[in-house]
Amino acid sequence: MHEKIQEGFDVFLHDGDGSVGAVRQVRKSELVIYVENAGDFEVPFSAIKDTDAEKVILDPAHLSPKLLDAIRARHNAEDPKLG
Repeated sequence: MHEKIQEGFDVFLHDGDGSVGAVRQVRKSELVIYVENAGDFEVPFSAIKDTDAEKVILDPAHLSPKLLDAIRARHNAEDPKLG
């Protein structure tokens, strides 16, 4: 499944929800994903639930607490006056 993943694919926690990040690198046994306002995180292939149509869907049960916190906080630094 991970052989199809490419840099630039969007990353999701649930299909149909908004993107939580983007794939920066595909390594031998993990992905590096970028989360807005938090930076890069290494995600093992075991945390990938599915890939489809240039989307990577992760299993939150297999993600680090630090990454889950970054995903929850990814829009906190946005200026509400710009939206």
